[in-house]
Amino acid sequence: METPMLNRKIIHIDMDAFYASVEQKDFPELKGKPLAVGGSEIRGVISAASYEARKYGVRSAMSGVQAKKLCPELVFVRPRFERYTELSKQIRKIFYEYTDLVEPLSLDEAYLDVTQNKKGNPSATLLAQEIRKRIFDETGLTASAGISVNKFVAKIASDYNKPNGQKTFNPDEVTTFLEALDIRKFYGIGKVTAERMYQFGIYTGMDLKLRSLDFLEQHFGKSGVHYYYIVRGIHNSPVKPNRISKSVGAERTFNENLSSEVFMEERLENIAKELDRRLQKHKIAGKTVTLKIKYSDFSQQTRSKTLPYFISDKALLLETAKELLYQEKLKESVRLLGISLNNLNTEIKKTVVVQLKFEF
Repeated sequence: METPMLNRKIIHIDMDAFYASVEQKDFPELKGKPLAVGGSEIRGVISAASYEARKYGVRSAMSGVQAKKLCPELVFVRPRFERYTELSKQIRKIFYEYTDLVEPLSLDEAYLDVTQNKKGNPSATLLAQEIRKRIFDETGLTASAGISVNKFVAKIASDYNKPNGQKTFNPDEVTTFLEALDIRKFYGIGKVTAERMYQFGIYTGMDLKLRSLDFLEQHFGKSGVHYYYIVRGIHNSPVKPNRISKSVGAERTFNENLSSEVFMEERLENIAKELDRRLQKHKIAGKTVTLKIKYSDFSQQTRSKTLPYFISDKALLLETAKELLYQEKLKESVRLLGISLNNLNTEIKKTVVVQLKFEF
């Protein structure tokens, strides 16, 4: 039986429309305009959308064609990941001035455990305000923050006053907050799971809380156990400063659909080259190669092969990816190919953190 760790102070920092905001900052002529990073009005998938575009319903992972229909004035720009990475590193340097317990989730968000912090400030709320101000003063970008006793509640809280705001849920507020929360707002409960919960009359946290552990485990498996605890404010996952990647990959969406494996081989070579670069940079190798195929009708297929030894170089990645490509006949013409490597040689290291109790 888990018990709640009410002595922790966790901040979740989430940059506001990060990719789009960087483009608007670097190119002032784009400010105030509905903007999509990635994709185009002809094809491709959007990586990020500005808040001006979101008002029209434009979202990340949406096709450029659909986004243009929703917002005819939408401006498309090519992503500049080197620039986003540069600014992300600058922001993380700020985080490390407050605590060494930083767990990056992506370029634009991270958890910080400030229970004990380098500033000696007992208020996580004030620390979050200071960090957000530092980010704006030093990069010109805004960030939102959620503050609470665990990662789960802090993650939800960071969405509350977006953009450029923050929300704190003190220990004595967590239970009431979760009981009233719409089940769709629970981080980790997606659309499909929410629909299943609706079938059982579960619409809010309180509805979820009234279900027994046996019931949730029976209908939702291991996830059911997780739901049972989180709705009670119990989420003991520590902030992991050395977060281990489970897979590394690279993929490309093509300007035109490809129908011949011969043309795909050339594309796979470029993808393998990029994946090789990422693996060498982080000194990672793996045993399982996965080929991702997205067809012209947007259906998706993956093919995997596990080798008896670790690999990381381009030649072996490409050889295995080609083997998977010809493993069976393609169903349709192809719009995207990707190669990923998992079953990695990274070791998970457990860190024991001694935490003291302070007032929020």
